[in-house]
Amino acid sequence: MAAAHNPSRNIILAALPAAELKRLTPHLEPVAMPLGEIFCEPGGDSQYVYFPTTSVVSLHYVMQKGTSAEIAGVGMVNEGLLGILLFMGGHATTSRAFVRTAGYGYKLNAQLLVEEFKRAGPIQHLLLHYTRALANYTSQVEVCNLQHLAEATVPPNREYRFLNRAVCG
Repeated sequence: MAAAHNPSRNIILAALPAAELKRLTPHLEPVAMPLGEIFCEPGGDSQYVYFPTTSVVSLHYVMQKGTSAEIAGVGMVNEGLLGILLFMGGHATTSRAFVRTAGYGYKLNAQLLVEEFKRAGPIQHLLLHYTRALANYTSQVEVCNLQHLAEATVPPNREYRFLNRAVCG
């Protein structure tokens, strides 16, 4: 379990300069992330951000009728952070987050991360870079979801098959 409880297993934490990581390390709390555990619901308030190390967390957009669609995954290659809205000025979450692959991670008091973010140093740079990458990934997931929905309802033609392969792989 020692390997699972190493902050460098998360690439955001691993990319921090030594001084920033040293400042955060006493506040990083190792946590088990069991399969199916829900970390947030839409409109929920969270006190912590999470850095998965060996787990994967699925983010779902929940529609008014209760159905949901996956919009992103966090931790798929030991990357990421759950709780972006908390350091971007939001207080309530907009999606459901639950553990898709059991493992471990770290939790950190969200207010502490907000204070670090406001220092406008390496942490802010890394978090903004990650946020941009997650937004791009989320857009790609949505395009793929729409393509697969269209594929299920419309007989594919040659142009559609080309576009589907180009966008969704």
